[in-house]
Amino acid sequence: MQTRDVSFVSDGITLAGQLRVPEHRGPHPGVVFTGPLSGVKEQVTGLYAEKIAAAGYVTLSFDHRNFGASGGTPRQHEDAAGKLHDLRDAVSFLAGQPEVDPAQIGCCGICLGGGYALRFAAFDPRIRAVAGIAGGYNSPQAMRDAMGTGRYRAQLAMFTELAGRQQATGDVEYWAAVDVHDGRPVVMGGQEPADYYSSPRGACRGWANQLTALSVLELITIDLAVGADLISPTPLLIVHGREDEYTTPRQAAAVFDRAGDPKKLVWLDTSCHIDLYDVPRYVGPAVDEALAWFYSHLRPR
Repeated sequence: MQTRDVSFVSDGITLAGQLRVPEHRGPHPGVVFTGPLSGVKEQVTGLYAEKIAAAGYVTLSFDHRNFGASGGTPRQHEDAAGKLHDLRDAVSFLAGQPEVDPAQIGCCGICLGGGYALRFAAFDPRIRAVAGIAGGYNSPQAMRDAMGTGRYRAQLAMFTELAGRQQATGDVEYWAAVDVHDGRPVVMGGQEPADYYSSPRGACRGWANQLTALSVLELITIDLAVGADLISPTPLLIVHGREDEYTTPRQAAAVFDRAGDPKKLVWLDTSCHIDLYDVPRYVGPAVDEALAWFYSHLRPR
């Protein structure tokens, strides 16, 4: 395949991507990718995009606004509404490529990207099939229920106070993305995220170990699970690990139950969440399931 560095604009922000094009003559179906919190195109989405392109699809992996080689400020800020706009414009860019059949576009999300893919595809009829792998299907109601109403409201109060302080001073507060034991507050706590991002597995020039503190407010208030209520008739595939403490199997099953047909749920016998980032034993079957799903609905010529 050919791999090209590309760029496109969303809300006036230039986003950097990688377009992978099969060598044989098109037009081909296309798949756009979105991935984990803080992730960049050289990591998880790039791996999946390469494998799916090898099967005959034009794939687009890209850095969302504020991350990696893309523009946008504040840097390292999770902008939930902005990411949905990024996906909208990524699909427009992909559909406009001469090698792509614009009537055959899919979306694949991994980790938090699974939730964004679901929410986005529910409201964009250009998406003909969607796959969520180890998806994080965030729901404010689920967050509140897990924390308890009092703690959830206290979190909202803390972050809105922080937002007011930042507005007054102009200084952006940053936390560590993963825990490297340097005393900073951490967004993705625990050893497992650090095992990926702070090791050669996830090491790349475009990734930085920080997120804005207000990224957490985005995470606990964005409703990505609502996409399940509106995704039908777009075909939905959910691939999830049986062992996953970060995007729980219960969360994935709940979203699947809410979705209408056509849909399919596949369980993989993982040992942890990041197995589906780069471990061949688990990524291979996940890719096979995604390819079978896309082939059913985005058949290559």
